[in-house]
Amino acid sequence: MRLIPAIDIIEGKCVRLTKGDYSTQKIYNENPLEVAKQFEGHGIDHLHLVDLDGAKSKHIVNYKVLEQIASKTSLQIDFGGGLKSDTDVQIAFENGAQQITGGSIAVTEPETFLGWLQRYGAEKIILGADVRNGTIATHGWKETSDKKLIPFLQQYVAKGIRYCICTDISKDGMLEGPAIDLYGHILSEMKREEKTLNLIASGGVSSLQDLSELAEIGCEGAILGKAVYENRISLSELETFILQNKS
Repeated sequence: MRLIPAIDIIEGKCVRLTKGDYSTQKIYNENPLEVAKQFEGHGIDHLHLVDLDGAKSKHIVNYKVLEQIASKTSLQIDFGGGLKSDTDVQIAFENGAQQITGGSIAVTEPETFLGWLQRYGAEKIILGADVRNGTIATHGWKETSDKKLIPFLQQYVAKGIRYCICTDISKDGMLEGPAIDLYGHILSEMKREEKTLNLIASGGVSSLQDLSELAEIGCEGAILGKAVYENRISLSELETFILQNKS
């Protein structure tokens, strides 16, 4: 299972929110590149970079931060937040993103999202499925759609999606453990339908035990945020975890 630390950006700074609420913003570092280099120095290969200004503005904003991290580290970056147009996606890839994540756009403008999938391929496009009480939420988690999680995922897997970041909003930033049951249910449904989905868990990871449980049920990746920034899990522990799982 891939470990994917997250860097959330507001005004060029590394921050964290709780349950996506901008009023809970906490700045952890004013230099995201410094944080990215720390991850890289401890054996991390991947990074989840979120443009929170972009999510609020509904267009890409912090692409210079993306370019700086991409050009000065070897991290494989997936980038999301505010990607609403073909131009936004082009800017993200031109500035070093290896993958992009589309969340709200996959609900509100599926034709646009599927166009990106067709143009760039399944290895480049991640479906963002942010869920509250079994239903997909959109627009920075402020709105709830009428889309139920499992049919939503099945629909996009049938159309070629192979990667999905699924965030249980109730768990995000709470450090109370990830939604193991939810992810297990998703994976069992995919198996029952004989569909393949690389499921990336997001929200609530607070310990190495959480990571072990996510790996055990079959998650392809796990995003870590506050647990690292609050030192619930040290970078040295992550490095050891990575080495143990490679052996």
